[in-house]
Amino acid sequence: MCGIVGYVGFQWAAPILLEGLRTLEYRGYDSAGIATVDAEQGLKIARSTGKLHNLLVKLTADMPTAKLGIGHTRWATHGGVTEENAHPHCDERGRIVVIQNGIVENYLELKEYLLERGIRFRSQTDTEVIAHLLGLYTEELGSFEAAFGQVMGKLRGGNAVVAVDRDSPDRLIAARLGNAGAVVVGEGEGENFVASDLPAIVRHTRKVVFLEDGEMAILTESSVRYQRITGEELRKSSTTVAWDPISAAKGGYKHFMQKEIFEQPRTTTDTLRGRVDIEHGRVTLEGLALSEEQLAQIEQIHAVACGTAWHACLVLKYFVESLARTPVEVDYASEFRYRSPVLRPNSLLLALTQSGETVDTLAAMAEARQQGIPTLGILNAIGSQASRLADGGVIYIHAGPEIAVASTKVFTGMLMAGYLLALQIAQAKGILTPAQMQTHLQSLIELPGKISLLLKDTSLYDHLAEQYHHVTDMLFLGRWVNAPIALEGALKMKEISYIHAEGYPAGEMKHGPIALIDERMPVVCIATRDPVYEKMLSNIEQVRARGGRVIALINPEDTQIREKADHIIEVPSTTPLLSSILNTIPLQLFSYAMALRRGADVDQPRNLAKSVTVE
Repeated sequence: MCGIVGYVGFQWAAPILLEGLRTLEYRGYDSAGIATVDAEQGLKIARSTGKLHNLLVKLTADMPTAKLGIGHTRWATHGGVTEENAHPHCDERGRIVVIQNGIVENYLELKEYLLERGIRFRSQTDTEVIAHLLGLYTEELGSFEAAFGQVMGKLRGGNAVVAVDRDSPDRLIAARLGNAGAVVVGEGEGENFVASDLPAIVRHTRKVVFLEDGEMAILTESSVRYQRITGEELRKSSTTVAWDPISAAKGGYKHFMQKEIFEQPRTTTDTLRGRVDIEHGRVTLEGLALSEEQLAQIEQIHAVACGTAWHACLVLKYFVESLARTPVEVDYASEFRYRSPVLRPNSLLLALTQSGETVDTLAAMAEARQQGIPTLGILNAIGSQASRLADGGVIYIHAGPEIAVASTKVFTGMLMAGYLLALQIAQAKGILTPAQMQTHLQSLIELPGKISLLLKDTSLYDHLAEQYHHVTDMLFLGRWVNAPIALEGALKMKEISYIHAEGYPAGEMKHGPIALIDERMPVVCIATRDPVYEKMLSNIEQVRARGGRVIALINPEDTQIREKADHIIEVPSTTPLLSSILNTIPLQLFSYAMALRRGADVDQPRNLAKSVTVE
């Protein structure tokens, strides 16, 4: 949830940067910094940990007067909360300065290359890799702009990058890679701006341009040029934003649900921030009140939740049992206390709730406390009742406010947090070696970039909605870790489109649902490669034999199902367990497109509330 602001113009840059960063404080951060450049003063950098006030104190005695600069609020991913790890970062010569949002997925590979070139690192961040690469390429090519494009082409993952060159003090360059977060260019009169969100610049200009994946902008005080990172010039038209609170909050999207679906590359990244040490193969969940010794002694986990969060519990069961070899029992929170649960010593209650105020989940937590069992929460809402009841600690997913009633980004955030918890328990029990942990962590940090790929072109879902918006019933099938994703896909469809939809483990299809299948019944089959792929293939054949219309989620390399399905949705390959997170995104997009085509109230479906505070 880092914040980015850049300015070039006729005013002092530093006050504008600080003001812009203050408007982005809601995104969360643990350190801040600015860099300013001009021909007379050269490059000046100021950084501090903690709140912006600490940075302002540093600058008060010597406020830079340069008219070009960049500012950043950081939330730690690689490396702890230290001044050395705070942005901006420099190359070795102190010439190139960089700020960045996102995660460089191939950070270790690039760092190894730079170390072989004799580069010395001052921080533990992945951002410093970008600065050093830009420094090397700028020296070799003799052009900051050419170097910037080439370096952006070497980065994997969703990233927003802004850089300045001390020796070109009249310009700054910004780029967006993937969908890790917005890059907004503000076009003014005699001044230009760049930021990670509209509030940072809208007081100065309402004429904005949003960069798309693989695009960059070169800003001077009098002009903005746009091009692909590969060098082709672009013509982009600006949009004048209407600055009313609701429109601003939607950020150019038609609905909050649409916005929240598209925020998931960023929000899944934010769930990882400060918690993964890929170099040493370790996970550290800062909110845990349980020590590693206590985690190692856990013999059983009771996971409780309602609605979408209950589906997340079902997925977490696969994560924890597969990775940490610890049994997990999943309960509807609304039923938990009424069955007089037997909670044995060395058990843990795991409570998942988006709002932190769901009355049934709170009651389940109270039951566990009464029986002397620690409770751990996976939550989004900071300071909620659930966070106060969770004596075993809280893992915040940091998804930010979720306005739409139907949960999207909070669900995937819960899955990311649950995977981290499974790794933390496995780490505590000595089940996974650091090398094995590295493999899992690398797959995790690649996930936001793969979500970006799923969001690049959503026209397929409009075509599906056009064909199927009239149906009254749908079936969603999945197996193994994707059986709960089938349940979640069906829930989304019924919540917002009002189509009756059922989710089933595909192996259960023959035990009832198969009676419903005919040529009028669309059947969504989650069939990405995993240990039960062949079983899923058999289930698809059974659907086809009854005349059902098959909409299949497959990996790009799959040829078998491609020939059998009526419609194909391609999902990037990942590890089998993490396929559950990627497979969620197409089902959200499909439900949204169907609801839109049917004219339903997407953000506020009838009879539903965001937080259920009564039984």
